Amino acid sequence: MGGFKEASGQPHFMGHRERLRQKFRDSGPTALHDYELLELILFRAIPRRDTKPLAKDLLKRFGSFAEVLAAPDHLLLEFAGIGPSVVTELKLIHAAAAEFAHGQVKERPVLSSWKAVLDHCRTSMAFNDIEQFRVIFLDKKNALITDEVQQTGTVDHTPVYIREVIKRALELSATALIMVHNHPSGDPTPSRADIDMTKQVAEAAEPLGISIHDHIIVARNGHTSFRGLGLL
Repeated sequence: MGGFKEASGQPHFMGHRERLRQKFRDSGPTALHDYELLELILFRAIPRRDTKPLAKDLLKRFGSFAEVLAAPDHLLLEFAGIGPSVVTELKLIHAAAAEFAHGQVKERPVLSSWKAVLDHCRTSMAFNDIEQFRVIFLDKKNALITDEVQQTGTVDHTPVYIREVIKRALELSATALIMVHNHPSGDPTPSRADIDMTKQVAEAAEPLGISIHDHIIVARNGHTSFRGLGLL
């Protein structure tokens, strides 16, 4: 059964697609709703279907454009019409966004580009469905040496091995660290275990001349800075 066609003989959504592309070209991404941006991505992977309902369903399920891009593969594949090619397209955009955010931090004094650090952390981790602990290692000028995932855990816990964090800092000749982990629950409030672990890392690092600039928790609903809370 064929879908509704415009006077040109094309399916109605083909005209919609061209109008949406033109809107993007003329006015830029800020003129588009989240579902329209998502449609533009879906066009490439789903050439013969009206993707507006799917875009709206994805946003309803996951909450935001960023959360759709970061959603786990197996949850995306639950949607009718989404196969591996669509997942690949979404993950490609997500990877590009993460790389862009990382580039805003690389080779700059991190403490002078704090918003870029937060953007990088949120893009990389805030929407993950399992906890991840990463460390940003800095040199004596507070420039980025490297940014590494140290541990990956479960939906509500990540084991942190303090000796491994300190050992890696010494290997890299890092003089400062920023620790980051995510809360898949969406609430960035630190737990008692988070606070105790941060204190233990700081105590182990201090005699070696390594500073802990901050411990940041990122989540869908925002972020928390231990430094900002007076916990460091």
